[in-house]
Amino acid sequence: MNVHVLTPRQLTWLRWRWSVNVLDGSVIALVVLIVAMAIIGPLIAPDSIYDSDILHSLEPPSAAHWLGTDDQGRDVLWRVIAGSRDSLMSSMLIVAGYSTVGVLVATLATVGGRWADEVLMRATDITLALPGMVVALGFAAALGPSLKSAIIAMILVGWPPTARLLRGIMHETMAMPYVDGARVLGVSPYRLMVVHVLPNSLDVLIVKWAADIGFTILVLGGLSFIGVAAQPPSAEWGAMVSEAKGYITTAWWAAVVPGFAIALTAAAFGLLGDMLQVRRNPLLDEP
Repeated sequence: MNVHVLTPRQLTWLRWRWSVNVLDGSVIALVVLIVAMAIIGPLIAPDSIYDSDILHSLEPPSAAHWLGTDDQGRDVLWRVIAGSRDSLMSSMLIVAGYSTVGVLVATLATVGGRWADEVLMRATDITLALPGMVVALGFAAALGPSLKSAIIAMILVGWPPTARLLRGIMHETMAMPYVDGARVLGVSPYRLMVVHVLPNSLDVLIVKWAADIGFTILVLGGLSFIGVAAQPPSAEWGAMVSEAKGYITTAWWAAVVPGFAIALTAAAFGLLGDMLQVRRNPLLDEP
């Protein structure tokens, strides 16, 4: 019987591959858990998470309250679970909103001819040159401090990177042989775009969108922390950290727990984006 003996290099490769697969599985499981919590959590959370109970304020973690209570006596764990919907779903809505605008701008720039391309791309460049966070703060303040205002503001300032990236990818796709063949067969420019070019140009953006969700959670949490997004008694994670900042030294759990939820969710979606990038381009998986 022939026995194949692995070389040290092959053993190292197998161990590395095994660890990568375990990491990928852990990332997927974590993302699924977070999304499930955002969907189910608010449905099972008690109504008391929005009611004040001053007699039990700032209690440390215990059997009654696993992660303690905040300054209003509300259970921190249940508020984090319930607030996952505001934090995660709002971030997904923001990414979906500015991605839709970006795809529309890139599509019009590609099929609209030279002048349309010049006008739309110059507008994109001007918007990219502006400090996005400052502009978002201005829009949110003008619309009035609320989660809805923050969502609208971030959509308005978030579309240029998607438009610029997709426009470049579309121009590369337009030069592919199968697109030239479709033109020869008499396919109209708009049908060519919808059926052939756009579907084959979005794979890069899917990777970007996954990572963008994590980054958007951080930005949205920051806007809530400074008071221009979610407002009390919202259980949005950034708003929870903002409410707890005054007693971080005496009741650390009220700020650390939602802050950790923000960091963990952002890291999970960032790693998901990296994983999708490797799956899209296997050459990145080489040691």
